[in-house]
This record gives sequence, structure tokens and C-alpha cells, in this order.
Amino acid sequence: MTPLNWFVAQLKPNGLKDAETHLSRQGFGVFVPSRMETQRSGTKLKHVKKPLFPGYVFVQFDPLDRRWSAINSTRGISRLLIGDRRAPTPLSREIIASLMARCDDDGLLVPVESLKKGDTVRIVAGPFANAIATIETLSDKERITLLLELVGQTATVHTSQRNVEPVRN
Repeated sequence: MTPLNWFVAQLKPNGLKDAETHLSRQGFGVFVPSRMETQRSGTKLKHVKKPLFPGYVFVQFDPLDRRWSAINSTRGISRLLIGDRRAPTPLSREIIASLMARCDDDGLLVPVESLKKGDTVRIVAGPFANAIATIETLSDKERITLLLELVGQTATVHTSQRNVEPVRN
């Protein structure tokens, strides 16, 4: 094993902020990939940063340095996920590199590609799941209008961008 691999630590309930703060103070690298989610609060919509892997945080350290055992007693951390009793098992470098490449400097997930009018998409959620449609309009960052062919008729469907994924040609 080479120095400074990435590992997974399980968080205590609501322990993310404490874990990030205290792990950083101890000199460990911390990575929490997140995404923006829209939540309705009464009549208002609020954009909230949510972790991509709720309840877990990625921690970077040298497994040969016995200092890593302090992670289990860090405020906010429930336990370090260990595959072997003597030393933790690191994550694949490709997995963590891929995650980091898809995130900005704040750990926010950047959309792979932006959708545009005329794109072919697959609906992934709702009553029309797995149906193929064409984007007619993009009203704002969340809502889109799709043209969906059903039983020989073209129907207009309004949905969230989160409910579709691009179809690769």
C-alpha cells in the first residue's frame, strides 16, 4: 500500500459537520461528495446541499501510520470501515478519482452534460419510466417539457430534469 489512500468512515447520526471539522483538525483529508436538491418548505422552494452517500465520509491517510486508529474516536464518526483487523482496506484509486473528477472544489457533483432542446432522453422515474422522449423546452434548471409518443399519438409531458437521463446514440 502506498501513502495517502482513501478510506470510508461511517458517520454517527447528524455527525457530518463534526466529523469534517475534527478530521481536518487532526490532519486527515476529508471528501464528502454532495448534490444540490430542491426541497419544498411550505410554499417556498429551497436548494439544499445533500451528501451523495448519506451516513459516510471519505478519509485520506497513510495506513502505515498508526495514527489512523484515532478516527474511530473522532467526534461525529461511528467507525472506520475495515476489511482486515490489522489495517483498513483502501478504496480503489479509480473510484475516488472518478468521484473527485465529477465534483467541483466544494465537493458538489457537476452534471455530466447539460440537456438541450431536441435531445433524446429516457424517463427514469414516474408513470412513464423507461419511455424514450424528446426535449421540447427547458423552462428553468429543474422543469422540462418532453414530447412522448404513446400509442401513435404525441403527448406533452412536464417533469423534473432529475427524472430523465440522456440516451447515448
